[in-house]
Amino acid sequence: MTSHILNPLCTTTIKNEQYDMAALLLHYDAKVDQRGALQRTALHEASLLALPNYVYLLLQSGADPNACDAGERTPLGLAAQAGHLNIVEILLQGGARVSSESANSGSILFEAAASGNPDVVAVLLDYGADPNVPMHTGHLPIHRVAYRGHILALEQLIPVTKLEAVTMSGMSPLHSAAAGGHPQCLELLIGAGYDANFMLHPKVRRNYEDERRSALYFAVFNNDLRSTRLLLDAGAMPNQDPVNCLQVALRQGNYELINMLLRYGANVNYYSRINTTHFPSALQYALKDEVMLRMLLNYGYDVQRCFDCPYGNGPHVPSDYEGWSASVIKDMVFCEVITVYWLKHLSGQVVRIMLDYVDHVTLCSKLKAVLMEQKQWDDICQIQANVRSLKHLCRLSIRERLRSLRLKSPVFLSYLPLPNRLKDYLRFKEYDVYGKGSISEER
Repeated sequence: MTSHILNPLCTTTIKNEQYDMAALLLHYDAKVDQRGALQRTALHEASLLALPNYVYLLLQSGADPNACDAGERTPLGLAAQAGHLNIVEILLQGGARVSSESANSGSILFEAAASGNPDVVAVLLDYGADPNVPMHTGHLPIHRVAYRGHILALEQLIPVTKLEAVTMSGMSPLHSAAAGGHPQCLELLIGAGYDANFMLHPKVRRNYEDERRSALYFAVFNNDLRSTRLLLDAGAMPNQDPVNCLQVALRQGNYELINMLLRYGANVNYYSRINTTHFPSALQYALKDEVMLRMLLNYGYDVQRCFDCPYGNGPHVPSDYEGWSASVIKDMVFCEVITVYWLKHLSGQVVRIMLDYVDHVTLCSKLKAVLMEQKQWDDICQIQANVRSLKHLCRLSIRERLRSLRLKSPVFLSYLPLPNRLKDYLRFKEYDVYGKGSISEER
């Protein structure tokens, strides 16, 4: 490779902005396209540094406007990436090809998407740049501006980007905007008709260990409330990813995000692919948090499965027990979890809260032995010893017939010909700890 020092146009004149010296060197037949560091010519350097006089001079002296450096970038690509509008215009007028494309960096328009300068994007489009040419990764210019939050450039690209090209890429610009945390771009894309339920193609999902699919997942993963709401309002379905969006929100402990997902139909009874249990997995994140626990129970968590125990009043260690087996790990029951030594101090509070959402339940021998040591035991015994009220039993029966999705839908409940007090009772409003302490309005 030619040494950077061997290119006096780059080192002595352009980098030090010595125009007269550059003109003199060119007058005495300096090699205008001599290569320096990164195989860049003087025109590369002048374009990157936004020096219009030098660019004019070099072009007039015969510099190749389409020379490629070591990264296969042309002077136009460097200028576009930096957002230098005047340099882009000079180069285009001087014969730079707008269709130039490198294997690593993609098209000139994709380079321009990095800076997000809408004027540069507009000029390139006027000169015939194709917004539907992908990188080797499949990304289009619209994906890049959405990810970086360049809303003015996005406005330029939306009407000229073909849906077929987006489909072929395997990803929506909604994914990019959500991943970058730019709700203003999401709003623009949704308004332009992009589908909130466009799922990542399997070839793209392989890039993520959790195999995420939806734009909603990206928003929830980023703990981005505004983007999450925009997508849910646009009809995004919250149960489409292998790792449930609700599980991600529970792990983050964001009450507002959890509540939002639940009200839009997130499956409170999802099962995790890892550490599977007999009872729905969401409970594992709420054992120490009454606010979170009551949210789950209010939205239809299957409490009854927590009291399903194959051993009942018998011993919980089978005669042929040889340690943890695959079957035990695959279907861990609630009593085995809540009675481990680092959680059993929570058992009384958790079971006492659960009893507000069920009829009479059977406590297995192992769970009962631990509960007897808790301060809530007397209260639990009193509830278990007495018949539940008819009003409570009716509520359970109605909820069972409505099913969880209808209970979660504010629209469905608003059309039920029932008094508001009864609707609130069906939704366990008296146990809504989060709602009582939240200033956010019910949507």
